[in-house]
Amino acid sequence: MTVTTAAPVQTPPSAPTVRETPRLTSGRLPRWAPWALLVTSAVVSGLLFGILSIAAGDGFNFAGWAVVTALVYLVLITVISSLVEGPRKGVDRLVTGVVVVAFAIAMVPLVSVAWTVIANGVAGLSADFFSMSMRNVVGEGGGALHAIVGTLLITLAAAVISIPIGIFTAIYLVEYGDGKRLARGITFLVDVMTGIPSIVAGLFAYALFAIFFGPGIRMGIMGSVALAVLMTPVVVRSTEEMLRLVPNELREASYALGVPKWRTIAKVVLPTSVAGITTGIMLSISRVIGETAPLLLTAGVATSMNYDLFSGRMMTLPVFAYSQYMNQGIPATAYIDRAWSAALVLIVIVMLLNLVARVVAKVFSPKLGR
Repeated sequence: MTVTTAAPVQTPPSAPTVRETPRLTSGRLPRWAPWALLVTSAVVSGLLFGILSIAAGDGFNFAGWAVVTALVYLVLITVISSLVEGPRKGVDRLVTGVVVVAFAIAMVPLVSVAWTVIANGVAGLSADFFSMSMRNVVGEGGGALHAIVGTLLITLAAAVISIPIGIFTAIYLVEYGDGKRLARGITFLVDVMTGIPSIVAGLFAYALFAIFFGPGIRMGIMGSVALAVLMTPVVVRSTEEMLRLVPNELREASYALGVPKWRTIAKVVLPTSVAGITTGIMLSISRVIGETAPLLLTAGVATSMNYDLFSGRMMTLPVFAYSQYMNQGIPATAYIDRAWSAALVLIVIVMLLNLVARVVAKVFSPKLGR
């Protein structure tokens, strides 16, 4: 018996999918349209300000050109998008443009400050700047090694004082003091401390040590105490917010296994929120590392190296920059260059601390998706 097999039916190959580029008549703007409108706005406003500058004999007004360009672009993108894509999409593009413009405006002072500090600070950087102090130096020469060491030591001591206090206070507020009168009082005091001027922290540290050592005392540890007063409320508030973000299901699962509360906090709550806590700590350090007024009152001004926080005056980078700029000698450019270089080194130190914090947060944060 012969079995015949039907030949497979061959289907014609499907035509390749052709993706059309949106046109103005398709009810949707093409991707290049916003950029074209932005360039058009820049060119039109540039021509306008160019004609005005030539007529008035003044220089080109870049700030006015940028403002007019942004306004013209927002008007054009809103009107054209409303006509082509509808009023809802037009409003959406308007809001998007306003957000982008607001971001650009917020970046202007940041970029301006960074560029100014880098442009003026590079001139004073040298090997002597990182290897010498200002002892017996008048005029050119010298360096800021004593100020760099003082900044690191005073800030490290302030962190050692404030970080444990801030973290344990936040743990009490979130894990133990919910709804209690003491917790409400602590929260109120922390909020008040967050807004105190830095000079008040310096006066507090000076008055505290003057009680025991007499008036006129200046030590590095006094500056650490003053900075710790400023750091503690920032650490408390940031850590408290991070602890509240930890889901209660994680705590309840740990309690269901019979794990005590203190161990749940140490093994579950803190590791889960370590990234946010580290970021908050770095923000608090960045907040105080550039303070000048409290350190002038407590640590004082020095020209020599001092590694002992508990003996003698100690120089820091903010005070060094202030003293070099305010007490200019001959030649004045040497003092100004050292002041700008100190500001640049301070910014670099803050940047390095934030990079270290990012690495620590990434390494010690809980690994997901195993």
